[in-house]
Amino acid sequence: MNALPSNFTLLQVVPRLETGGAEQTTLDIAAAVQAEGGRALVASMGGRMEGGLQHLKRMPVHSKNPLVMIGNAVRLAWLIRRHKVSLVHVRSRAPAFSALWAAKATGAPLIATYHGVYNARSALKRWYNGVMTRGKVVIANSEYTRQHVIAQHGVDPDKVIAVPRGVDIHRFDPAAVALERLDALRQSWKLEPTDHRVKILLAGRLTRWKGQTLAIEAAGRLKAEGENGFLLILAGDSQGRVNYLAELEAAVRAKGLEDNVRIVGHCADMPAAYLLADIAIAPSLDPEAFGRTAVEPQAMGRPVIAADHGATRETVAPGETGWLAKPGDAAAWTEALGQALAAGPERRAAMGEAAMQRVRRLYSVDVMAAATLKVYAEVLEGRL
Repeated sequence: MNALPSNFTLLQVVPRLETGGAEQTTLDIAAAVQAEGGRALVASMGGRMEGGLQHLKRMPVHSKNPLVMIGNAVRLAWLIRRHKVSLVHVRSRAPAFSALWAAKATGAPLIATYHGVYNARSALKRWYNGVMTRGKVVIANSEYTRQHVIAQHGVDPDKVIAVPRGVDIHRFDPAAVALERLDALRQSWKLEPTDHRVKILLAGRLTRWKGQTLAIEAAGRLKAEGENGFLLILAGDSQGRVNYLAELEAAVRAKGLEDNVRIVGHCADMPAAYLLADIAIAPSLDPEAFGRTAVEPQAMGRPVIAADHGATRETVAPGETGWLAKPGDAAAWTEALGQALAAGPERRAAMGEAAMQRVRRLYSVDVMAAATLKVYAEVLEGRL
């Protein structure tokens, strides 16, 4: 990693610390800064992930109330001065207004991370989103997101740096999953040890844009073509979408897939889930800004079929670590599933090994942290 100043203090600003990629990345970068001998502060309302932090400064930075945002700006400026903050890193739009004002008032450099592709159907919304580009540098969580930022906001390309989100390769490591965890999940999902069908896992909350209906449609076509040696597993929380869950169950019955599709609900042990699977699929109907459900299974040595748009074009290498299929096209997904099944266990294992090595090389937390700290150092040195 690039050497940070000996007295380096980072202030990250994130609305809450309940769950999500921005929140986990906040914790990962805080740990990386501390490992380099620096101090890492986080301004946030907190949440169930806050236990992983040494220096949480609780404040209502999640609020979009203008008066509260003004108060947050004053609080952040005080924090910057009080702790001699070297650099401010904001990770969401609402607190970015407060953080930007505080940074300007104190002279602290500010950078922002675009963790997703924000929709902008009006000039006002584009202006609101654009607050994330008003600091020294914008970090984008993929090259796809980087290109979106440049196109949407007319930002100098040199100011926008792609730093892909990192996967915890210590957690997502096949060698770290004990047999007891596999057995427990197999029992939970009612999988018989003698069931040697190819297990196809679609992990993700049950919401239409994640593509569960498309996967069921493709599975139905596959079975109609005479292929029966597969089991499609849909793992994800419905989050109260009872009508959508009922729709999926009805689609399974209508296509006669009761023996070929299993809807298993929320899964707390995703490393074990991917290890139980033979193939993972990510059929999202909208482009993913990064798409961890296409990267995490590769870290576990599993080939992936992903929609051919968004950041999955970067994270999946067609023919090497998986396949890409036309988004929303049931015929294309049927063909891709057929190719994955026809590849056979040896070819899939070889692709899975290549996928695991590629993730470790490009998408680990350590790689992400090193790239982020390099940005910090270059901003402080005036090179960015």
